[in-house]
Amino acid sequence: MTGPERSVEGGRPRGYERSGGDRPRGAGRPGGSGRGGADRRGGQRPVRPAVDLPRHVAYEALAAVHRDDAYANLVLPAMLREAGLTGRDAAFATELTYGTLRHTGTLDAIVTDAAGRDVQRIDPPVRDALRLGVYQLLHTRVPAHAAVSSTVDLVRTVGPGATGFANAVLREVAGRDADAWVAKLAPAEEADPIGHLALAFSHPQWIVRSFAEALGGDLGETTRLLIEDNERPPVHLCARPGRADAVALADEVGGAPGAFSPYAVYLSGGAPGELAAVADGRAHVQDEGSQLVADALVAAPLDGPDGRWLDLCAGPGGKSGLLGALAATRDARLTAVEVAEHRARLVDQATRGLPVTVVHADGRDVGTEPKLPEGHFDRVLVDAPCTGLGALRRRPEARWRRQPSDLPPLTRLQRELLTAALRAVRPGGVVAYVTCSPHVVETHVTVTEASRRCGFPVDFVDARPLLPAGMPGLGDGPTVQLWPHRHGTDAMFLAVLRRG
Repeated sequence: MTGPERSVEGGRPRGYERSGGDRPRGAGRPGGSGRGGADRRGGQRPVRPAVDLPRHVAYEALAAVHRDDAYANLVLPAMLREAGLTGRDAAFATELTYGTLRHTGTLDAIVTDAAGRDVQRIDPPVRDALRLGVYQLLHTRVPAHAAVSSTVDLVRTVGPGATGFANAVLREVAGRDADAWVAKLAPAEEADPIGHLALAFSHPQWIVRSFAEALGGDLGETTRLLIEDNERPPVHLCARPGRADAVALADEVGGAPGAFSPYAVYLSGGAPGELAAVADGRAHVQDEGSQLVADALVAAPLDGPDGRWLDLCAGPGGKSGLLGALAATRDARLTAVEVAEHRARLVDQATRGLPVTVVHADGRDVGTEPKLPEGHFDRVLVDAPCTGLGALRRRPEARWRRQPSDLPPLTRLQRELLTAALRAVRPGGVVAYVTCSPHVVETHVTVTEASRRCGFPVDFVDARPLLPAGMPGLGDGPTVQLWPHRHGTDAMFLAVLRRG
């Protein structure tokens, strides 16, 4: 970690303490600068904390994301455990981390204006500290004086020469609220609606444009989607059929049954990995949209045998876990394929005790890999690698990492995997093509091109009846696009194809 060296006692950095309140303890008081000194008895005063621990952990998480290309959902929980943060302190650090990541684009535009220099010219440690401070000023109830003083204290630790600069920038930012900054910096909505939405709701313009295209050009609905993308999503559990009942599980964990999936349970927060039901394999963490598209594959009508199922891109194992549990109730068996060895191990762990065979192989090798014969499987799931634009509320840093240049290699891989799936399924069998992206190139274009080029007759199955009755906003079919603002799920796309 950067900053003070770690203390041996308690695994906590020296010079930091827990404080989820408005200001670091000692800040703004005589002797509260973080330096020791003589007390009135002639002894040495203890060193006061430079900045409170929740803010420091949030800063370290941001730094890891931007410096190491880490994902916050992977590094932050470990940092919270190592720092010993729980309860309100952990919630405060989590809100600062995820909120700052979601709003990075707009925060950077504001810092650029307030600093009079491009944000990229600011040293990275100071830049991350300023992002954290500006987020507190504009998007939390932390008082302005506490946001400014705590951030200056943080800069004093990570970039000592920039404290005066940071203080000046933050005081300039504090002169306007978030709406006033958007009004100053965003393009006029009438002249440049995409640019306006991008800055107002902190998404790259190309992503806003792709959302608007997928929503038929409806900018009002695009706005609602962007707003939802910036909200903290609930944790969704999947109660594994045959092992747990969703209503009983909701009572057990203090959650609520899901709105649509018969297996979904909503949690308001906490550490789901520590739940007994997750530890003993009765449930796993999985977005409700992922549950719905996996269940749709199993619900598709089928003539003939129905015992050989295939998950062609199985890692890290969430959908394989649900499919394996469903297979166990229907006397079927799932083959779960994963090309990355470490992810194959995760699939093996996620499906332990279920009728699942994990194969470490490339899903495109259908017909050449002995365990993936052509025309062999009754049901096939292709949960294809994609940009992940449908899960930006859960992985907000991804919106700043993805680029339009990522699309060509991904869409080529998607077509190849879907073509392989159509080779793997028997005539009369069904394939579900799924992406966690609403981008039309990854959805409609990929499915149309793959079905046209595969060399087999392929029919589209209307996916809408395969989802729970009463679900709103499923469109005209035969494919389905789920949305955070319509369904409370990730933006999962589903196409179901039957090989002729």
